[in-house]
Amino acid sequence: MIKVHLRKKKLKTGKLSLYIEYYKGIQTLANGKIKHLRDYEYLQLYLISNPNSSSEKKKNREQLELAEQILAIRKAEIYQGKYRIQNNHRGKTTLLDFYEMKKEERYQTKGNYDNWDAAQKHLEKYCPNHITFNDVDIDFIKGFKKYLDTVAVTKSQKKLSQNTKHTYFNKFKACLNAAFEEGYLKENLIKKVKGFAMGESTREYLTSDELQRLSKTPCKFPILKRAFLFSSLTGIQWSDINKLVWSEVRDEGKDEAGNSIFRIVFQQKKTEGVEYLYISKQARNLLGERGEPKDRVFRNLHYSAHMNLQLLRWCMFAGITKHITFHSARHTNAVLLLENGADIYTVSKRLGHKEIRTTEIYAKIIDKKMKEAANLVPKLELDTLE
Repeated sequence: MIKVHLRKKKLKTGKLSLYIEYYKGIQTLANGKIKHLRDYEYLQLYLISNPNSSSEKKKNREQLELAEQILAIRKAEIYQGKYRIQNNHRGKTTLLDFYEMKKEERYQTKGNYDNWDAAQKHLEKYCPNHITFNDVDIDFIKGFKKYLDTVAVTKSQKKLSQNTKHTYFNKFKACLNAAFEEGYLKENLIKKVKGFAMGESTREYLTSDELQRLSKTPCKFPILKRAFLFSSLTGIQWSDINKLVWSEVRDEGKDEAGNSIFRIVFQQKKTEGVEYLYISKQARNLLGERGEPKDRVFRNLHYSAHMNLQLLRWCMFAGITKHITFHSARHTNAVLLLENGADIYTVSKRLGHKEIRTTEIYAKIIDKKMKEAANLVPKLELDTLE
């Protein structure tokens, strides 16, 4: 027998979202592990977590009473043998309301949440408020894809890039997949529509010679120079360098050969995963003398248009005409590692990539350079070979 419970989930806004959990028992997987089978129905009812006024308390009571009434109806449907994953009342839920719920479930992962939020703005421009899942069909899905491809623009009124279209449509796909799994759609229509291919973005980087020239060239902001070179030697991105504090820098003595061991232990801002990164002595020297545990390592380092301009000027003074950004230092580190024999798995782990395919683009850069090198050998005037 399916067990039905009323549950609460805290949202990013601080409110509590009420939902019904359908517990359908357990399943033993091939590896012997136990999987709990659950389905969820989000009621679009919310409680104020800490009500202060009598009106807020009254609102909470009303929302909770309504949720309990819905719970009673769902239990009755089950007892009467009418329970189906595809319940008709769910088809009357509006697509935009359901998307909002799915977005709020991602509030703990900022990068993913922001992408859902950005895609939502385009979905709201395309989809009327009254559209329910009963209205969603193949033509509607293809229409949104066409909208992203031909109509949607950025804040600066530019067409969306290939990768942005890929990302936004994937969030839409995830929403419809969830709608099917939770019974809002009777058919998984999204499988019948091909998404956008992932484009290969240009990743500007410095060669070892260019990085050497840059290291010998003065920069108006020495803190910027140290941070950029540190990123080039370690692959750590701007956001993590900017918030790096001395307690995350570990001087761990010497190894058996007498070489000093240095390591950075930090939480990556983008993925929120904890990284343990060994760094070279040269990279450690760029950090300078140790400060207090809570002190920032790169003090007075700020991200701004002025700082970016100074980075470009510094490159120009070094004779580098590429359009270099701070993120180019991370690309530089990846390419240099691969050029000097590091395997792609090690590079992927050092950069903190969750998927190896994210790192493979750097291997393609190396492969392209190898092909170009084949044509650098001067042509010979050869007699006919026998």
